[in-house]
Amino acid sequence: MKRRAITPRPGFGCVRPVTFALRNAGIRLALVTAALFVPAVAQADDKDRDYCPARPGLGTPACTMAPGQVSVETSLGDWTLDKQGGDRTDTVLIGDTSVRIGLTDTVEAQVGWTPLGIVRERAGGVVDRAARAGDATLGIKANLRNPDGSGLSVAVQPFVTLPVGRAPIGAGDWGAGLVVPVTYDLSKTVNLEVTPEVDAAVDQDGRGRHLAYSAVVGVGIALNDALTFTLEDQLVRDQDPSGSTTQDLASASLAWMPRKTLQLDVGAVAGLDRNAPDVEIYAGIARRF
Repeated sequence: MKRRAITPRPGFGCVRPVTFALRNAGIRLALVTAALFVPAVAQADDKDRDYCPARPGLGTPACTMAPGQVSVETSLGDWTLDKQGGDRTDTVLIGDTSVRIGLTDTVEAQVGWTPLGIVRERAGGVVDRAARAGDATLGIKANLRNPDGSGLSVAVQPFVTLPVGRAPIGAGDWGAGLVVPVTYDLSKTVNLEVTPEVDAAVDQDGRGRHLAYSAVVGVGIALNDALTFTLEDQLVRDQDPSGSTTQDLASASLAWMPRKTLQLDVGAVAGLDRNAPDVEIYAGIARRF
């Protein structure tokens, strides 16, 4: 699940105490519950549906997984640099993972979690470092037109974030949001994407929520049958009680699909104004089962 978006990657939304056992139990329960609704046998035409990972990039595809199919999408490494005045913050996320499970021809369930995030903050001569787990995300994507992503494809994707992580990776409270991905094939090789999103985002102090919204516009270009290059721009408005901010981000990513069920990707995001993080670089893998 992309995210992605309103807040820094990972997953569907924000990465900002419960025990490790409770975190694992919650995620396992969500996976088992979703699996109960997965049809035992997929239709023949669904087996031929092209694999459509949600990563890389800032936007979200409108396509959904075919019933009975599972996509596991993991960030192998994600580094973000944010300089504000003389202060510097480095954030590294490892193993940020999203699992997408096809429930029907047009609906999929989504579970996301960040097992490890490392934040290093330098302010003046003082350096602080913390390693924490992130929050979990549960979501549903329902496609309204062309679930394989062909032609004009539209979906709605509500989600919630559960505060199972710890600051500064975990947000400290629950959040929620709605993404409405839209994609359109301009030609056989060029695809246009638009991804508006609105969130009840967690306040910076970790208590309560506020309005945040964003929009991503991008174009994907199929360089050949296996390589896709994507350029995107994102505007984010965050109305946190501590002070509202607007961010402008530009992204470039490359996805390589060596076979029909496997994708490898790399990408970079650059902040275009002083409120946005300076740069983000990541690499990941997606596998369909």
